Amino acid sequence: MDEKELQNPASDRLLPRSPDLMNAGDTLLCLVDFQQRLMPAIAGQERIVWNAGRLVDGATALGVEMVVTEQYPEKLGPTVESLATRLNTPASAKLMFSSACCTPVFAEQMEQLGESGRHRVLLAGVETHVCVQQTAYDLMAAGFTVYLATDATGSRFDNDYQIALRRMESAGVVLTTTEAALFEWCERAGTPEFKQISALAKDAGPEA
Repeated sequence: MDEKELQNPASDRLLPRSPDLMNAGDTLLCLVDFQQRLMPAIAGQERIVWNAGRLVDGATALGVEMVVTEQYPEKLGPTVESLATRLNTPASAKLMFSSACCTPVFAEQMEQLGESGRHRVLLAGVETHVCVQQTAYDLMAAGFTVYLATDATGSRFDNDYQIALRRMESAGVVLTTTEAALFEWCERAGTPEFKQISALAKDAGPEA
């Protein structure tokens, strides 16, 4: 197989791509409340932020659009620096727990994405049982298919985290992981983007 064939996504596809898989063209990454005064209280916060950073880097490499929210930033502070410095979009401040319909900026972006065929949202953030969960339910009510990067979300207490996962999954949220999402967006090897995604996957990150 020559280089031209490697660059052609249709060259080795014998069947249509599953409608249950994300791709870079129809997915929005939503980062919920990764804030300076909130993250220190979250169990496993170092690895959660690291995985969120990998999602941001992968989204940037593959052209996946992003929305970022901050809950009551006057009290909880801005997005943590390790993420903020990598983002290409400003955060939207909110007081409502749900990020789905709480600010004009977010509502406008969701309307545009829906009209352009982007109908999937991958969520990451905190807390899983509050802002993330309420966002997931509101997005599903608006007609979006919602995915959750379980290793890029967290709560202060494990029971809240686990129950929220069970509740969201039973309601139709698709549970996934950071690495699975990255490779779904990428779809194939043999491209410059794949090299960047592969490098993100090889990074061991902080200890779990």
